[in-house]
Amino acid sequence: MPAVNFSKMQGLGNDFILMMPEEYEKIKDKFPDISVKLCDRRFGIGADGIFIPKKSEIADLGWYFYQSDGSTAQMCGNGMRCFAKFVFDKKLTDKKKFSVETGAGIIVPELLEDNCVRVNMSKPVLEPHKIPFNGSDNLNYVLETSAQKFSVNAISMGNPHCVIFTDGDAKMQALNFGAEIEKHVLFPEKTNVEFVQVLSRNEINVEVWERGCGITLACGTGACASAVASVLNGLCDEKIKVNLPGGSLTIEWAGNSQNPDFDVYMTGNAEYVFDGCINI
Repeated sequence: MPAVNFSKMQGLGNDFILMMPEEYEKIKDKFPDISVKLCDRRFGIGADGIFIPKKSEIADLGWYFYQSDGSTAQMCGNGMRCFAKFVFDKKLTDKKKFSVETGAGIIVPELLEDNCVRVNMSKPVLEPHKIPFNGSDNLNYVLETSAQKFSVNAISMGNPHCVIFTDGDAKMQALNFGAEIEKHVLFPEKTNVEFVQVLSRNEINVEVWERGCGITLACGTGACASAVASVLNGLCDEKIKVNLPGGSLTIEWAGNSQNPDFDVYMTGNAEYVFDGCINI
């Protein structure tokens, strides 16, 4: 029964298990199934996902990323901030700004002061077939659930997102419709779901149903997708405070519907919760 060392970290309450490559080697044959046990909040450590650094031939580092249901995903914004702080603190890189190979391509985080990390999240993907999204238009497309129709905005930030603007109870809508929309036929690889309330030209509230996790306190890529959708719909300006249940992120995007070819930048915290050792 191997003993595995790990760190527990969180970004806006979106929490993760991080382990060094040598710890992962002890139990890598048990993945992905073991990720369900490790992420369980009663019988394991408790987390929304697991990250392990690995070598990359095209970037400074790469990662393994397992979600709490055992699946893998292309990208996680809050996880990237935690990952960046973890690998710097563990001296896997001596750079404060470096590149990470992910399933969504090369992502560049930069460590700032006060436990904050600014991440170049790359460009949003708006073409329906690349998201992937089976609708004919990615903006304001009508999606029908078993009980209600929604006008949805499909955007990929390396992983698919369904952004819905609402004047109602965003949290209850996420609880009631998130699971069904996640697996909707319009999204062949499933999707994250965001219910968004616009407060001003520079501030929005977001409730998230995360693909493979369910309700989470925060989602970095979801915050980015929500900000991009807000700009594309003419509701917000390019710098937006995104309030999530776990805290706030600053999202910046200089693009628009006529010229969307700009990178999205996300700034937020990354903090340790505790270090530990678990017998597998």
